Amino acid sequence: MKIRKVVQNFNIKIFIYFLIIITALYTLAFTWIFNLKDDGYILADWLINYQDGGFKRRGLSGSFFFILQDLTGIRLNYIVYFFQFLIISGFFWIYTKLVRYKLTDFLYLSLLLSAIGFVGLLNTVTYVGKKEFIVFFLFAYFVYLLDNDKLSRTKEFIFCLLLFVSTLLHEVTLFYIPYFAIAMYVKTGKLEYKRYIKFFVAVGVPALLIMLFGKNVNEGMSLEMLNNRGVHPTYGIFYWNIDERQYIKEHANEYILYFISLAISFFHIGYYLKYLNGRKLLSILLIGAFLFSLPLFYLAIDWGRWMYIHMMLMIVLFTLLLRKGESVYAFEPIIISPKFYITLGIIILSLLYRVEMSGYGFTFEGILYRAFVAPLELLNKI
Repeated sequence: MKIRKVVQNFNIKIFIYFLIIITALYTLAFTWIFNLKDDGYILADWLINYQDGGFKRRGLSGSFFFILQDLTGIRLNYIVYFFQFLIISGFFWIYTKLVRYKLTDFLYLSLLLSAIGFVGLLNTVTYVGKKEFIVFFLFAYFVYLLDNDKLSRTKEFIFCLLLFVSTLLHEVTLFYIPYFAIAMYVKTGKLEYKRYIKFFVAVGVPALLIMLFGKNVNEGMSLEMLNNRGVHPTYGIFYWNIDERQYIKEHANEYILYFISLAISFFHIGYYLKYLNGRKLLSILLIGAFLFSLPLFYLAIDWGRWMYIHMMLMIVLFTLLLRKGESVYAFEPIIISPKFYITLGIIILSLLYRVEMSGYGFTFEGILYRAFVAPLELLNKI
């Protein structure tokens, strides 16, 4: 009876709003902290530039920020954070608009509470401030236009241009482009291959140019240039000199743990799809999207990050399949049933474990550990 009473009084939509606000504030706050620390990954990744050696992957953003600093005299840390703030807060704002008039249910909420969903940001602070938020923002806005029947052919070509630029900002855009095609299929219910080609070309061309003509991230002068501009990273992307494939082989015992997290996530998404109409083709397309990203897992060590990007994009994608409601507080009432208990079990497990960006792919140091165990361990050390 107590469980039934708690469930009846639990407003899923209000909880989702709360989770969005907490996650957004957490992400923005720690991005700010990392920027002030001249972080060698989160800040420095935005400052890779063409001035040191010419054309290279991710270099467009740094050159842009250098020009802005020359024009304004403002510290690079502040300029970069201004754009990070716009992109990150823009993503959370558009996502809020996507779910605002949708009937969210307990199973959909479980996706946000996944260890590699919104909760992943709270679990693993190094997920904040990364350039994939550009992809999140573009995809969320793309889905929003689709959902509201506002995606004209002209806007599709504008998105292609934005994706072209996004690939120059970070090549990760290439590996998640299938989600844009899948979103169009989910909206129309038809496979329109000719319509999708331009999106793949938009990211494929800059990726090919980077592969053929791209220089090293640091051609020898980047750190000196940053020092002259008031940024002094002491580690990170400009110091990176690791054979990533060899690193994965040497840490195989740690990386094999990612398969535990991956299996949980596959079961989670599969269970969600079980309750959708037309799930067979959608399941195949989502598996295809994952396979399309496999080169990332081969080339780079951030396996947790690649999994997290997949889950975040699917969370946005599935808003297209939620039924519309009449109120911003509307949600699907929770019914005590086997589905409820299985979903609750998934949520509890998701809150128990953590997926690190690179290294250990599964540890029992999730939100519950960080909220209730870690503070006690810290107190005992005092």
